[in-house]
Parts: sequence; C-alpha cells; structure tokens
Amino acid sequence: MKKLVAISLVLNKILLAQISPGELSSFHAKFDGLSNCTKCHTIGEGLDNGKCLDCHKEIKTRVEKNSGYHSSKEVKGKQCWTCHSEHNGRNFQIIQFNKSKFDHRLTGYELTGKHKSIDCSECHNQKFIKDPSLKKKLKSFLGLVNTCISCHQDIHQQTAGRNCEKCHNTFSFSSNIQFDHSKTSFQLIGAHKKVNCIDCHKKSVTENSTILKFVSKTKVECIDCHTDVHENKFGNNCLKCHNYNSFKNVPKQGFDHSKTGFPLNGKHQFVQCNECHKNKLTDPVKHNKCLDCHQDYHKGQFAIKNTPRDCEDCHSENGFTPSNFTLEQHQRTKFVLTGSHLAIECRSCHYKNDEWKFKFNSFQCIGCHNNVHNQEISPRFAGQNNCENCHNTGLWSIIKFDHNQTKFTLSGKHAQTNCRSCHIKEFQNKKIHLFKSLKSDCLDCHKDFHNKQYASGECVNCHTFDNWKPGLFNHNETAFKLTGAHERVECIKCHPKVEMDNGDNFILFKIRRVRCSDCHLS
Repeated sequence: MKKLVAISLVLNKILLAQISPGELSSFHAKFDGLSNCTKCHTIGEGLDNGKCLDCHKEIKTRVEKNSGYHSSKEVKGKQCWTCHSEHNGRNFQIIQFNKSKFDHRLTGYELTGKHKSIDCSECHNQKFIKDPSLKKKLKSFLGLVNTCISCHQDIHQQTAGRNCEKCHNTFSFSSNIQFDHSKTSFQLIGAHKKVNCIDCHKKSVTENSTILKFVSKTKVECIDCHTDVHENKFGNNCLKCHNYNSFKNVPKQGFDHSKTGFPLNGKHQFVQCNECHKNKLTDPVKHNKCLDCHQDYHKGQFAIKNTPRDCEDCHSENGFTPSNFTLEQHQRTKFVLTGSHLAIECRSCHYKNDEWKFKFNSFQCIGCHNNVHNQEISPRFAGQNNCENCHNTGLWSIIKFDHNQTKFTLSGKHAQTNCRSCHIKEFQNKKIHLFKSLKSDCLDCHKDFHNKQYASGECVNCHTFDNWKPGLFNHNETAFKLTGAHERVECIKCHPKVEMDNGDNFILFKIRRVRCSDCHLS
C-alpha cells in the first residue's frame, strides 16, 4: 500500500510539472494542486486581474475609488503578474519593494517635513490601521487614513477642529504655528499680543495623555485668567481702572490717592503703582520716612549714631537734584568754601568713581586736584603736598612764592618774567612742569645767538639781567685793545654777520686775526 501511495505522489509531481511552471510562493501555497489553477487562471485566456482583485479586496476597493498606489500612473493598466510574479518557489518574495527608492507621492500622500525622515514602520503600523480585515495582517502598507489624528493624538480634543494643517505643518507641531486669533470671538489686543498661547490655554499633562483645550466659553472675562487681587471690592469690570496694555497702568484720574493719607506730590505723581505696592494694591505700605521706600543712597554717610538721617533734610519730592543743602549750611562744615570753590558744582568734589562721597578723612588739595608737579618740588617748599604754600583757592595762576629762597635769585628781567616761561616745557607734544630738574645756566633757557662762540657761563661777562645789551663788555680786556682811530670804528666793521646754511645768522666775535694787514690793505 505504501508503495502505491509513493508511486502516486511521484506521478502527481511529474504530471504537475508538465502543467505548472513552478512551485507557488508561501503566500499562495494554499492554491497548490490542479483543482485550484482556475482560482487565478482562466482556461484558454491566461491570468486575469479580475481574479486577483476578487481575492485582494483591499486593493480592489482602492482601484475602484481611483486612489492609492495601485491607481497611480506607474501601476494603472498593468497586469498584476508584471510586479507580483508567481511559481518561483516557496521562498520567493512576491512583493518586491525598495523602501529607499519608493516615491510616496504615487500613493496620493506626499511626505514632507519630518515625515521624510521617519521609518516606514512608524506610520505603517497595526495600531494605526482602522480596517479590521487589514488589522489582522502581520504586515501591510494599506489601511492608513491620511488625516493627522489618525496617527497623532488630538491634544485639543477637537476644540480646534479636525484640520490640523490650518495651524501646524509637518516640520514642527510647536513652531511656526499659523493661527489668526482675530477670527475668534476674543481678539488679542494690547499686552495679550505678547502672551504665549500656553499661558491662557493651559496644558494638562498626565501619565497617559496631554490635553490642550482652546474653546472654553463664549464670553471671556478677565477673571477667567487673572486673579482678582481686589477680591471683588471693585466689581468684575476690570476695564474701569485697567486696560489691555497693562494692569499696572491704572489711570491716575480714576483714583484719589490723597484719601490714603499719602498725597502724591512732585515726582511721586509719575511713579507706577506697583513700584510702591509690591504685592496687592490694597496692602498697607509703610511710608512715614523716605527710607521706607528708598535705599540710603549715601550708605550711612549721614547717619547719627548708626541711625540714618531721613532724605527730606536735603531733598524734596520734586527730585533728588538739586539738593536743598545750602551754601550757608556748607560753611558750617569742616570745609569752608572760599574763592573758586564757591563756584564749583557739588558733583565736582562729591562724585567720584560713579559714587557720591560726603565724608572725607582728609581735606588736602590732592584729594580733588592732580599734583601736576609730581616730585619736582622738594618738601622744603611743598611740604607733604601742601599746595597752599604757593597757591590759593582764588586762582591757581596767582602764586605766592619767594624765589629768592632758591639757589636762583630773580633779578632784572627775570623778576618780571612769567613763571610758566621757565618752568613749563613741551616734551613730545606734552607740557611738563620742571622745578628741581630745571638747570640754571643761561643757555638752558635762552637761545645761543653767538653760535657756540662762548661757553654758557660766559654770558655774565658781557650781559646783565636788565637787558641783552653787552653793558659789561670791555674791549680793552681782550687780546685786542681799542686805541686811536679804532675807538671810533663801528663794531660791525670788524665783527661781520655770518649767515648759516639753515638761514640763521650770528655776529662773529671770536676773531683770531689781529694784525693790521688782516684788515688793512698794504
């Protein structure tokens, strides 16, 4: 018996091999056998697309609706077997599909934005398939709906409609949101324009879901979002005092502050309410002293026994500047103002390094003035930076100094010369003051008109401090005494002018030729 069965199977295969071109794939294995050929083939006519679609109803439905990939120009009009070949063996993949090269636009749904970068399986997933017959399949690219909420959770719960693309795009749900709030029953004006959506439309996040509703009620009131800090003392119509630009911009004419016991005078009239009313506007504010609201700008400099003096002693509500501190009051301090100090602005002395200073440990001039002399004046004359030894507060240029106490006594023209002429020199385009380092030779200050014919110390042999005329010069003390007719000869006849290459000239006094023939013709 077993032999007969074996022989029968062998004959069957031989006969099938004569009719069938090959073994069916694992997908169609149930149609093996001669009795099933007509399931796909029509005798005498070959394969029939109609038979394929009768079995694959999910494809037939899409073809009839002219939608999906099988209705695209790439597939429409083709025979099924041209893409899904059979009789190639059990392990043959009847669906040849290259994910990376597939043009998704052919399905009628173009991939844009982030949809282009995600894996196919993130969308083509059983949990998103709505058709029960397709949901049973282990793997299928069919059965999806191209609406956003078919894959994404509608966190708005239809309070924003079902057309997500009105506001969102495929690049990002949270950025570049396009929504015209003016088309709603609540137009955004004033400060509402700057508020983030999430500040009004609160997001509710739980372990399983996120909800962000939009439509709540037709008539929106301020207290729906804002806390009534007045606890309904002024009613629900907030716009009587406030506006959409800011709750803090309360019209002054709408509230009489003098009834609080603190009338707003001076600059207090222009202060925003919240600068004093830090918490609730109805909370009492301590205001008996300026320091109850204002910091001690002077950092305790005017404190008496560690107790700060109140600002009103020097200032008023009209402004911190100018101060009410008078000149008469200043003259009762340890530093009496005299001379030019009377005309100087207060900040010139009291505002240093971006800080006001009123308490001074020293009243020396160098506290405010630079010592332009540096170390040029010895302590014998200046002491320890005692500028008043020479200067006074009336005018710096009026100097009280006895020059005869130095090694250089002022006489003649020197007594009439301005100090600056000798003691201020220009070096590298900068003026410097010289005193100790100033040399006392004539040529250190005066130009050498004799072109180095005489040494610096020789000037006093001819000149005095009264004028430049050589009143002390005696020609008879030279190597050539003037006698006879020589006494009447003009100096220029023997001492000519010599012109130099640079345009300067000088008189030649040092003459070495003293013989008669040197000047007279023989």
